[in-house]
Amino acid sequence: MAVLISDGAPDRVITRAEKEAHLRAFIDKLGYAPKRVLLLPPDITRFYSEAGSITAYLHAYLTALGATVHVMPALGTHTPMTEPQIRSMFGPDIPLADFLVHDWRNGVKKVGTLPATFIRELSAGQLDYAVDVEIDTAVTDGGYDLILSIGQIVPHEVVGMANYTKNVCIGVGGKDIINRSHFLGAVVDMEKLMGRTDTPVRQLLNHAFETFLGQLPIQFIMTVIGRNDDKLALRGLYIGREEAYRQACELSRQVNLNLLDEPLKKVVVYLEPGEFKSTWLGNKAVYRTRMAIADDGDLIVLAPAVKEFGEDKAIDGLIRKYGYVGTPATLKAVKENADLGGNLSAAAHLIHGSSEGRFTITYCTRPENLTKAEVEGVGFKWMAYDEAAARYDPEKMKNGVNTIDGETVFYIGNPALGLWARKELFRKG
Repeated sequence: MAVLISDGAPDRVITRAEKEAHLRAFIDKLGYAPKRVLLLPPDITRFYSEAGSITAYLHAYLTALGATVHVMPALGTHTPMTEPQIRSMFGPDIPLADFLVHDWRNGVKKVGTLPATFIRELSAGQLDYAVDVEIDTAVTDGGYDLILSIGQIVPHEVVGMANYTKNVCIGVGGKDIINRSHFLGAVVDMEKLMGRTDTPVRQLLNHAFETFLGQLPIQFIMTVIGRNDDKLALRGLYIGREEAYRQACELSRQVNLNLLDEPLKKVVVYLEPGEFKSTWLGNKAVYRTRMAIADDGDLIVLAPAVKEFGEDKAIDGLIRKYGYVGTPATLKAVKENADLGGNLSAAAHLIHGSSEGRFTITYCTRPENLTKAEVEGVGFKWMAYDEAAARYDPEKMKNGVNTIDGETVFYIGNPALGLWARKELFRKG
């Protein structure tokens, strides 16, 4: 099916009325009246994606048309959403009974296997394993005549550009494809794939989707979010499958990719309390800035609500045990330790979260959340949040270059909204 909705430009501001008109037009273009619908939005970690308002509107609109509508946040391995998080993101009107919870360990069904030969090809011979494709049974066996994947296209550290088939194959996928796709992204070098439309991980996910899920009634609703002065704006809305994804990627690169002429000596990143509770999520501060930071530079992460390393207890334990110690040490630990070797997404995360010794990373947490000993125990430097925020006040700094007591600081208010890179490094990829 062709692109159903395509609206976007770097200076476009899509209003709420225009957004809702596009959604109604899309439903009309389907050519049938859906009776049983599954919505797959992201969770609270993509709060600013506009997925919450889109989900709420579609639930109300389709329900009014007589459809039964369920919502399953595409959690991946994230913690299930709490009721306050649901209400914050999706509003007050969707009944809690209409929400389903994805269980990436026990609630999935194997739909096929990608052979080891394919993974060897994608990894240029570095990996030699097959990948089982497991998807939540609500998607495969729920009897839905329309499944809508909803989310934001933005540069991403594992797949290149977030969303599209990732939201299905990973967001409501099982352990094997989550672990092994993430590890593929780590070994092929995240700095060569961030911000790219076509990457080895994207090829894996697209092939898995097209081979084993392509006949399901799934369509993708994809947003592009940019800044309009100091506020966020919906710059693009695209609905369809691959061509819609490609159009959204092109706009996202124009809107979300921040290319710099010179490396940055000091970067300060703020992690919003409602969105970032763990380094598993908060390390976007590392991923999205690493190609912009100078050798021997400093990354200061203001993390007022970060209270754990992994959102899952098992993964949290692995991060505490092995730490962010760089690629060679992590790959060695994978080979020598069954616990880490059996959880390759955790191993990939450890690689992604390390600066490889090139620049320092200082996590600024509240001691009652994560102590100095805990933070330093995983390989980061530590500073008390109140001390750091007094010097680098997120209420006073603006996004971009600031001067603090004669010191030049580059401030980023939300790392999830873009990718920062030196021009020459991005071009090399």
